[in-house]
Amino acid sequence: MLVNPFYPIDETPSPPLGLACLAGALEAAGCEVRILDLVVEAYHPERLQQVLETFQPRIVGATSVTMTFDHAMGVLADIKALAPRVVTVMGGPHVTFWAGETLTRYPAVDIVARGEGETTIVSLALALAADNDWSQLPGIVFRRGGAVIDNGWPAPQADLNALPPPARHLLPLGRYRALHMPISMTTSRGCPHGCIFCVGRKMVGARVRYRDPVRVVDELADIAAYGFHQVNLADDLFTASAGHCRAVCEEILKRGLEVRWTSFARVDTVSPDMLKRMRQAGCQAVSFGIESGDPGILKTIRKGITLEQVEAAVAMCNAAGLMPHGSFILGLPGETPETIERTLAFGRRLEAMGASYGFHLLAPFPGTRVRDRAAEYGLKILTDDWRQYHANRAIVETATVPAARLDEIAGGWKERFDTYLGDIQRRMGTGEASADEAATIVNLERTVLLYDLMMGELLENDAGEAQNLDPATSLEALSRRLAARCRHGAPAIHAALAYTHAQGNLRRQRDESVWRWRWVDRL
Repeated sequence: MLVNPFYPIDETPSPPLGLACLAGALEAAGCEVRILDLVVEAYHPERLQQVLETFQPRIVGATSVTMTFDHAMGVLADIKALAPRVVTVMGGPHVTFWAGETLTRYPAVDIVARGEGETTIVSLALALAADNDWSQLPGIVFRRGGAVIDNGWPAPQADLNALPPPARHLLPLGRYRALHMPISMTTSRGCPHGCIFCVGRKMVGARVRYRDPVRVVDELADIAAYGFHQVNLADDLFTASAGHCRAVCEEILKRGLEVRWTSFARVDTVSPDMLKRMRQAGCQAVSFGIESGDPGILKTIRKGITLEQVEAAVAMCNAAGLMPHGSFILGLPGETPETIERTLAFGRRLEAMGASYGFHLLAPFPGTRVRDRAAEYGLKILTDDWRQYHANRAIVETATVPAARLDEIAGGWKERFDTYLGDIQRRMGTGEASADEAATIVNLERTVLLYDLMMGELLENDAGEAQNLDPATSLEALSRRLAARCRHGAPAIHAALAYTHAQGNLRRQRDESVWRWRWVDRL
């Protein structure tokens, strides 16, 4: 069994690609797999006990990034309490670079799996199933006799085309689709760049390995068949190779596949021809990591770009009909009041050029150079409470920029966004808002409402109806019942559920002698 720990909905989570890849590899090796996705499914120990009793897993694997580590650990602790003989494995970037500490401090974890996990988890599962010795497997860290044994890193997956497709059929895709969340996939692995705040290169290697464009578009077509029409190409750097990028676009165009997608890029890897072809193939937006508007900080963090290249890339996106987005980080080494103002001013300049932009605050994740050499970089790390590492509050401060100032800027950015949404709502009331603006508000409000229903398990706990009513009448009755149990009114609930039903994400089914509405989890 694989566990995806809780992740806040305002961080726009997508179906867990990493777990789907592990599940695909396990199924291909003959293993039976179940995924427990606690991002869109409510968690409580009673439900976990039921799953453990019915599925009876030999291994439970959990993934986590830094901010979800504590929740993942809580789930594994519950599993150990309910089923002590289950072997618990944890993977993901946080524990990959914090393996020894994890095993020393948290007895609920038996094994840490480092780096890319497909080969490791399959080898471990097969060894346990056959009662064979697994202690020599590369890529794992574990306890034995009170000591932590580290078997080093696994060899990177040399041929990505040899991997089976992600087992998305095991994910509650209908819930993500109902929440209007994007879905992600990758066309490559690896990052040749060494930014000091990122573990990407250490996690998946500096050499970029590419998938066959035909297989890439096969997967893209499968995703479109699930009803997802917004796909995030989550490669660390989709534009690392102009040839690969063009080949993927050409294959999409050759098949006439109509799907909207976004990607990550660097400003020094794009060209007018590349961006034009991406737009023709369905790309809607490109996200650039800019990080700072101060040239000195860009050098310190080893970004390897110039502000002139940023402006040129934004102009190229505009010419190609793509929405450019710039991502900035505040609180980087060398940050001063003056460098902050340069960054804020540069963001405003990009906005005037037609780009969107946003800010995060530096989170010194385990494994990053900026964490390992924080004192050398003049940074003071304020906490190791991993729950705070969501990059929206100050975790560090510099000699001249206290945490309170960084939090003030982050708060001002949130206030600006809230004001923007409030202005749209006001103009909706007067009929002045555009159709796209109105859709933004409607989709946001619907997502919040549906998420509340999901995490409160209101549908699951609804009494249902004895009669087989027509769907419209039944939805109206359901909305009134749910309104009595939550903070949303019956008209808003009905509008959201009617839309969700029309999109195929909600269905009515007979449960013994009662008719009940249920989320369409598996598509």
